Amino acid sequence: MDSIKLKNGCIYYYGSPAGYVKDGKASVDTMFDCEELKAWCEKRNYEINVIEGIFDKLSNGEKIAELNEDYKPLKKVRIWQLNADSDFSMRFISLEEFQKKFGEPTADNYKAVFDGELDTNDLESIYTICNTDHPKGYNGHSLSMSDVVELYDDTSSSFYYVDRFGFKEIGFIQPKSQQEMGMQM
Repeated sequence: MDSIKLKNGCIYYYGSPAGYVKDGKASVDTMFDCEELKAWCEKRNYEINVIEGIFDKLSNGEKIAELNEDYKPLKKVRIWQLNADSDFSMRFISLEEFQKKFGEPTADNYKAVFDGELDTNDLESIYTICNTDHPKGYNGHSLSMSDVVELYDDTSSSFYYVDRFGFKEIGFIQPKSQQEMGMQM
């Protein structure tokens, strides 16, 4: 069984990344669901889970991060854009200009145009995705200055104003009506 090797938590089957091992469990791509690999896992007392798409993620360098102890799961992403009836002069201006003219941005002037998962929490990557290849369920214009990106999970949210150059973290509280009703899009 030299055709199967474990290196840095990744299972290689004849040189191809077939899956990974974490906490005594082997997660293996469906295309590598075979007796030889099952026997290899059983010999090592690994519980085996066969999952679609692991090979692609491993080949692209994804999933390997989960094997590191400092792995942090991705947060969900919500994109906020100004309401159609908001003051037009709020649009497409820097945070500094916004604060001078209108004070801090508040969720009362915004609506969520996207709420979902992306393959990244990197703000620059989110900017690119929301400009060139809108994700499914995205119902707004391309991400622009004055928009707000929210990264959230069950425990917290952080908000980032799309500024002239980069992003600025802001305090941005959702209106109570949306918090109580939940997000409806």
